[in-house]
Amino acid sequence: MSQALFTRAGAGAHEARSAGTSPAERVHPAVVAAMREVDVDLSCNVPAKLTTELAQWADLVVTMGCGDECPVIPGKRYIDWELPDPKDIPIEEVREVRDDIDRRVRELLQFLNTQ
Repeated sequence: MSQALFTRAGAGAHEARSAGTSPAERVHPAVVAAMREVDVDLSCNVPAKLTTELAQWADLVVTMGCGDECPVIPGKRYIDWELPDPKDIPIEEVREVRDDIDRRVRELLQFLNTQ
């Protein structure tokens, strides 16, 4: 959700990539459904593994509660967003997570655009 919302709100000004420490084989159906409601299709997306190389690529790494499993790169800027994993929650709560991520993404973009 975060990459798709960031890409849409950023309108090409910034690039995002998404990965997880224990990615599933597919995007959870409730996430696909919640994102369709805001005209974003994630049905063909395939979750990726978070690697050190991917973290090195980023200027800023936004984590979502991965703790010790996240690669730590000295000097890299990190932001942690404590969010529930949407894989085990009802669609109503997935919508709340989606909207929370959207708000955070917009705030992050405002910050990045002032740097």
